[in-house]
Amino acid sequence: MPPVGTTEALRRFVLALLVLGLAGTAIDLLLMGHYESGWQLAPLVLIGAAFVSVGWLLVRPNAASLRTLRIVMVACVVTSLAGLVLHYRGNRQYQLEFDPAQHGVALFWKVIRAKAPPALAPGVMAQLGMLGLIYAYRHPAADRAQADTSTIKGE
Repeated sequence: MPPVGTTEALRRFVLALLVLGLAGTAIDLLLMGHYESGWQLAPLVLIGAAFVSVGWLLVRPNAASLRTLRIVMVACVVTSLAGLVLHYRGNRQYQLEFDPAQHGVALFWKVIRAKAPPALAPGVMAQLGMLGLIYAYRHPAADRAQADTSTIKGE
């Protein structure tokens, strides 16, 4: 086996972080019962799609598998933003039911500091999405796909 270059070693570390993060987040969501509604299922479905796309890219590194991984990772980032809004709104509604007189900055800080649901917890999906995009950045499968296209065009 040839020695692994620095870029490839870093790529493998990023992949390991991504897989560990996906697994840990999935376990955490399942243990918390984060599957009671369609919105709550979204991160679990995306984590499943991420595992499938990573596996596909590892088994068959080509343009299609790389593109799929990138799409799933962007979806993780977008879903994270939606989750932040949903968690914030849920916490805000609860705080206002508890004390309707709250408003402004004081209300904002109570909402952000709430423990159930944790307002900033969906941010982990953005981190995982970014890790996946870092892993896919200048991935060797893109080079192979470009070389295949050049050969077909006769360049």
